[in-house]
Order: sequence, then C-alpha cells, then structure tokens
Amino acid sequence: MLLSGKTVIVSGVGAGLGHQVAAAVVRDGGNAVLGARTEANLAKSAAEIDPDGTHTAHAPTDITDEAQCEALAALAVERFGGIDAVVHVAAWDSYFGGLQDADFATWQQVIDVNLLGTLRMTRACLPALKARGGSVVVIGTQSSVAAPSQVWQAAYAASKGALTSAMYSMARELGPDRIRVNTVLPGWMWGPPVQAYVQFTAHTEGVPEEEVLGRLTERMALPELATDADVADAVAFLASDRSRAITGQSLLVNAGELMR
Repeated sequence: MLLSGKTVIVSGVGAGLGHQVAAAVVRDGGNAVLGARTEANLAKSAAEIDPDGTHTAHAPTDITDEAQCEALAALAVERFGGIDAVVHVAAWDSYFGGLQDADFATWQQVIDVNLLGTLRMTRACLPALKARGGSVVVIGTQSSVAAPSQVWQAAYAASKGALTSAMYSMARELGPDRIRVNTVLPGWMWGPPVQAYVQFTAHTEGVPEEEVLGRLTERMALPELATDADVADAVAFLASDRSRAITGQSLLVNAGELMR
C-alpha cells in the first residue's frame, strides 16, 4: 500500500476534500492525524474513516494560531511516533468578489489563513519531518493560474497563487532535509461545495441541475468532473515514497479543463 506505516497530518478536515484525503491515507495503510476548527466534524470524519480509532487521531486546530499548529504536530508524534507528510486542505474559500468591490481587511484575513496559516502548520511539522524526510502537499486551486468565469474569488485565488510561489522556496530550502514540497491544483471537483453551487444555480435560474452541471463538464477534455476522491488520490501519491524524486511541482487535477 502506498502509505503503509506512514503518518500524515491533514488540516481542514470537514465533509469534503479533507475527509477524502484522510480516508485515502487510512485506506492506503497510513495513520491520519486530522485537524480542523470544529471538533464535531473531526470526530464524525474519524469515526467514518476508522471506526476503532487505531489509525486516526484528531484535535481542533485553527491554523492562524501557531500554538494550535504545534499541538497538532505534537499529537502526531506522541500518538504515532513521527510525521511523514502534512497535507494542507484548510482554507478560507467562502469570500467572493473581485478587485472593484474588494474589502481588503477581509483579503488580509484570507491571506492569513490560506498563505500564512499553511506556512505556520508546515513549520510546526518541520522538526518531525526533518527526522526522517517526508512530504508537504499543498492544496491550491486552478483559479490561481486561470481565472474562472462563473465565480469571482479573487482573494482566494491570489492567496493560493502566493502559496504556490512559496512552494518553490520551500522546496529549495527543505530539499536538503529530504522534504519534498508539491501543490495539487484542483479545478471544479464534484463534492459538497460544487454540489451546492449546482443546486443553488439550478434553483435560481429555474433550470434542471443536469443543465448547470453540463455547462461545467462541456469544457473538460474528459466528460465528467474530477471528484474530491480523485484529488485525494493525487495527494496520496505525492505524500508517498512513489514521488520521492518530485518536488517543487504543481499538478492540475481538473479532467483536462485547463492544460499547461
């Protein structure tokens, strides 16, 4: 199995991608240490993934709080003896709009979560990662390299674009310690947020959900959206030793909507 015996921290575990990443870790033989702000979400996810609790641990974690990041890293070491990978799913993606209507105070908060929060969580894991090498996997977004026409999320895209730039520096800085740093860039992916978008748009326009979904899939090279689980599978590969020679790279998982 890809992650046999590995311990992976997953931030931002809720009902969507974070849950799927943690599930993939356990499925592939690893231990998943789950972090998110809401304890109830963590407990529900852990119970579904690992009913007897053998391969999971979790703690409420706000990645804007350095002490909480350090506590999650310490939990992984205490429970499973170390850290082999950290996957950054936690993000603020619910602020919408462009430049002309921007509230820059909110932009600063988005950047504090998406950029600086990811860096805080990474730094908290470094002592354990340096002990045996490992992987940092950042969840970015296709919108940081190609602005979508359906939904304006300029602050989210900008913060994730900055994070991709930071990835290059981290990959160079941490490479001598055998720590790889890569980014997965999802496009539209079928999971709770996109399901909600399709339902809302269909209701607002008075059209069938299949019509709204068709508008999205018609731009894809493959005839269906990638799913949260598809993105999680790409993450599992980058967290594993199968990617031991890959660092400083961005991988689009988008059914071929955008090709680079």
